[in-house]
Amino acid sequence: MINLEGKKALITGGSRGIGRATALLFARAGADVAINFLARKEAAEKVREEIGKIGRECLVFKADISMKEDINLMINKVIEKWSRIDILINNAGIWSYGEIGTMSDEVWAETMKINLDGVFYACNAVVPFMKKERRGWIISVSSTAAVRGEGFHSHYAASKGAVVSFTKSLAVELAPYNIRVNCVAPGWVDTDMCTEVFSNPDFRNEVQESIPLKRIPPPEDIAGPILFLASDLACHITGEVLNVNGGSVLCA
Repeated sequence: MINLEGKKALITGGSRGIGRATALLFARAGADVAINFLARKEAAEKVREEIGKIGRECLVFKADISMKEDINLMINKVIEKWSRIDILINNAGIWSYGEIGTMSDEVWAETMKINLDGVFYACNAVVPFMKKERRGWIISVSSTAAVRGEGFHSHYAASKGAVVSFTKSLAVELAPYNIRVNCVAPGWVDTDMCTEVFSNPDFRNEVQESIPLKRIPPPEDIAGPILFLASDLACHITGEVLNVNGGSVLCA
């Protein structure tokens, strides 16, 4: 039922994890996809290759999502190629350790630049083109940490909480232009971001047992809800935070 035939999507951080899974799923649904990478060129080119086999086009850009100039250049190149961006997925992000009282300014600033400023830069650059078309879909990847907080990762939780507030604000502001703005908030996901902590089998088991559905999802389980929000099935949903966490955080 979900058909993105003819749609043009930009997915930040699309070379691995949730971004990669989303890019492939969007292509299977009929969309052409643009992705960026920072260091993993080979992984990004692999995504391009896989999307090509599906029969869709994939544009690949090296861009630092925390740099306004990089984002603007990437978006302008996408517009030059496709003339529009129908769907923006703000997926790129980092997760690092930070104990309050000893956290450095650099650790705090890096997280905010990538997780929050990158979302702002991308939206600020893409929205004028969406307004011109009088339609668009913006979906940002937040986190359960935005809702419940996360000890020793307060900078990460703060950045993701800000993304939720930013999403709700844009949803109201952009509704007159038929631009829908939503969030997906994953809990634990089996991606490269968690490889180090999940290398401890005891911790991995502890996390798994803490999830009511008793499983740590692959990135494809997050890509599905993102696809839903980018589809006409979600045509009356905006300003929403879709929690995808196996029941770990139940929000009213």
